Amino acid sequence: MGCVIVAILIGCEVGFWLLLGLGLASRYLWNRRRLSTALLICVPLLDVILLAAAVMDMRAGATADLRHGIAAAYLAYSIVFGHSTIRWADAKFRHRFADGTPPWKPPAGGMARARYEWIFWLRIVLAYAIACALLLGLIWLVNEPSRTGALIDFMYGMLKVPLIALLWPLSYTLWPKKVESSGA
Repeated sequence: MGCVIVAILIGCEVGFWLLLGLGLASRYLWNRRRLSTALLICVPLLDVILLAAAVMDMRAGATADLRHGIAAAYLAYSIVFGHSTIRWADAKFRHRFADGTPPWKPPAGGMARARYEWIFWLRIVLAYAIACALLLGLIWLVNEPSRTGALIDFMYGMLKVPLIALLWPLSYTLWPKKVESSGA
């Protein structure tokens, strides 16, 4: 079932963008608001499918590997960043196809940008924590250290993401970009 996990993971990623695109097209191009809502509500179901596949694979006796770790990380990303990704795509789509206002952009510099970067970093830390909680839950569920050791290794490896991402808020805090004033 290992290759199946990879196929489901890829299918979930493709499905996310397909459902998102169809949902936004239904809303802004075809004026089918109910269909759009139904399609966008289906997006989180992809995460449930992925989680169920990973759990079933482990319960069937699989030894944990990178695929199971990536499945947990994908689910954590979706939980923390999924809604904002959909909001971002919605704003871009509305602007491009429905004469909407230009999408919001983060502050260009100053302490406002530093604050934005710290909040974004905290969300990365939250996604890391959720992924670790999912992996620890899987380790507990399987309860065979010989089959789940790779999940601990994955958690340690994944720690690089929030640590490297820390460079952005630190740099914007320590060396804030000057914001040009628009007044005369």
